[in-house]
Amino acid sequence: MRRFGTLSFGHYGPLGGGRELTAQDNLLQAIDLAVGMDELGVDVTALRVHHFARQHAAPMPLLTAMAARTKRIHVGTGVIDMRYENPLYLAEEAAALDLIADGRLMLGISRGSPETVVRGYEHFGYHGDDERGADLAARNLDLFLRAIEGEGIAERDPNSPFGGGRGMQRIEPHSPTLRGNVWWGAGSTETAIRTGQQGMHLMSSTLLTEDRGMPFGDLQAEQLAAYRAAWTAAGHAGTPQTSVSRSVFPITSQQDALLFGGAAGRDQVGVIDGFRSTFGRTYAAEPDVLIEQLRADRAVMESDTLLLTIPSQLGVELNLRIVESFATHVAPALGWHAD
Repeated sequence: MRRFGTLSFGHYGPLGGGRELTAQDNLLQAIDLAVGMDELGVDVTALRVHHFARQHAAPMPLLTAMAARTKRIHVGTGVIDMRYENPLYLAEEAAALDLIADGRLMLGISRGSPETVVRGYEHFGYHGDDERGADLAARNLDLFLRAIEGEGIAERDPNSPFGGGRGMQRIEPHSPTLRGNVWWGAGSTETAIRTGQQGMHLMSSTLLTEDRGMPFGDLQAEQLAAYRAAWTAAGHAGTPQTSVSRSVFPITSQQDALLFGGAAGRDQVGVIDGFRSTFGRTYAAEPDVLIEQLRADRAVMESDTLLLTIPSQLGVELNLRIVESFATHVAPALGWHAD
């Protein structure tokens, strides 16, 4: 594990006891949390993106603000649902963000996860033939990758008073580092292999749409290995990178024990989005116990980056304490060190 960071779902709304976390609170706290983690030397802060829900939905303005307020931490998504995106507009936004962040972008994209609404992407104006929108996401991905690679997209107008010229015009702005900062969120080995073939980095979460009767960490480790083999077979330049996410809570105080002591559990198997799926466990224990548990998690140890899912609605101070506890008491034993 060379890098670690956080993945925030960005929930907001009623907190109980008459308290409420507003959308504005949620956004401003995400910026403050990124600044605090940057000071701690954490490598990545990523946002989960969901539409039609009280969660992060429009990541680009927020990530841009986070990048402008920080110096070294990577900002990113885990993941943007490509069924909802205009691929050319996303190419413009992502390039602008990558330039502002000076290459500190970890842009996670995917077909998307189950929603709170029926085919919400159709209300955004995008339609596909596949019931789950996989064909739509694939088409959008293809055009998005072509655009950020600098391919000419539209024919120049030789009669334009603004110097159109001849030939094909690429999308602007163009960031030369953006293509190498794109990650695909894969939920299965088949998707992971396709990600390697396409030359994107692999982002894998605490849910896999597979069940082969083995521990979640072993199943995910096989996914990572298949991805790396596919990248190598395709002959891509550079080094393939992988990330996994886990819910990890170091218990270092009585308050930690009260908040998270009952959160630890086992891997679970269920059905989601029509697939029999495996859900990863939550880790909550004293640091020495966590170290041994995470060392036994093959995917954590074989991945480049570990993203901790954090309860962002509980506030900046508590989440910074969770992250600092992990950075101080757990991460170094897994191979991480602050730059």
